Amino acid sequence: MERNLTFDQLPQAVIMLTKEVSELKSLLTEKQEKPTNQPEQPLTVQEAAKFLNLAVDTIYTKVSRGELPVMKKDKRLYFLSSELMDYLRIGRVKTNLEIDQEANIYFSNKSGGRK
Repeated sequence: MERNLTFDQLPQAVIMLTKEVSELKSLLTEKQEKPTNQPEQPLTVQEAAKFLNLAVDTIYTKVSRGELPVMKKDKRLYFLSSELMDYLRIGRVKTNLEIDQEANIYFSNKSGGRK
């Protein structure tokens, strides 16, 4: 959306833009700030199941198979959301483009390989 400004309107436009940029900057700063003093709160089995969108029985099965990172205290299981996110990332499937790029890098680094 272009707006033709006159020379007399430029100071007011700059003031308005400066104010808007300042507001955006403060919003971004607030969003990026995380409480650094508080440790991550552990999740219960039910909360972990909800976090992973799995049934509670599936959580117990994955724990017994050693597939999920878990902490155990007094016969209770606890999970950290950051560790559950890492678990999800490990299962990430690469795109065809990523696989092609890795293959190209592999073959370009091999001596006598295809180019």
